[in-house]
Amino acid sequence: MEIKATDIKTLREKTGAGMMDCKKALMEAQGDFAAAEKLLREWGMAGVEKRSGRATNEGRIFIVESDKAISLVEIVCETDFVAKNADFIAAGQKIADKAFQMKADAANDTLDAMVKDIAVVIKENIALKRVRYFAAGPGEYLHSYTHGEGKIVVVVKASSASSDAFVGESVKTFIHDTALHIAAFNPMFLDQSKPDASWIEEQKEIFAKQVELDEKLKSKPAKVVEGILAGKLKKLMAEVCLMDQPFVRDEKMSVAAALAAVKKESGVDFSVVDYYYIKVGEAV
Repeated sequence: MEIKATDIKTLREKTGAGMMDCKKALMEAQGDFAAAEKLLREWGMAGVEKRSGRATNEGRIFIVESDKAISLVEIVCETDFVAKNADFIAAGQKIADKAFQMKADAANDTLDAMVKDIAVVIKENIALKRVRYFAAGPGEYLHSYTHGEGKIVVVVKASSASSDAFVGESVKTFIHDTALHIAAFNPMFLDQSKPDASWIEEQKEIFAKQVELDEKLKSKPAKVVEGILAGKLKKLMAEVCLMDQPFVRDEKMSVAAALAAVKKESGVDFSVVDYYYIKVGEAV
């Protein structure tokens, strides 16, 4: 049967599929739009399955936030070209909106289906990698920072007993700068109370092995060796704990010292209680 160009165009606009695919589907469906759309979906889904083994090291993190909640959705793809595609970005933002409405803190069937719809249209391996939802409780304040076209996102949570603690610009600026710091340095822990005992013990074993292999150190008295090991651990903790790291805005002081200075200047007692760092393509 004859398929009109206008019909092909209409189906393409509705589904996002290629012109030739739309024509083929309409021909097989004898001009039935609903049947043709179903065929395109079936063919597209088959394409998705075939592409599912391809590496997805590119993508974008989408964010939706209100005064008291933040949703993050990481959608990965094969190429940076797709990550910058307007249709990919628009669809990803809709998925993030849906995740926010659902208060989803993990992938689910609804979100997965929406991602598969993008893959059908764009014809690249596209997957939902991470979904996170953050809610601020009483006295808590959430702030997000996005870096590099959605490549890195940081969420910082602060807390205070004062109801108006997070109104002042100096406090909000410090929290924003802390998010910038985290994006730049990706600390492993908030402070030295956070690493568990097994992680600390593992580091001690590594340092002990280093000393054992060092001809100059292994011959030293046990007490001296203990001091060396303690020093190595202290130095490591200062490197991996946010509060001990040199502050991104002033490397002469630690983040903790910068926090203390802002508290003194503003007269507001508050603290950074948690943070989350996410980078596109990194291992979960």
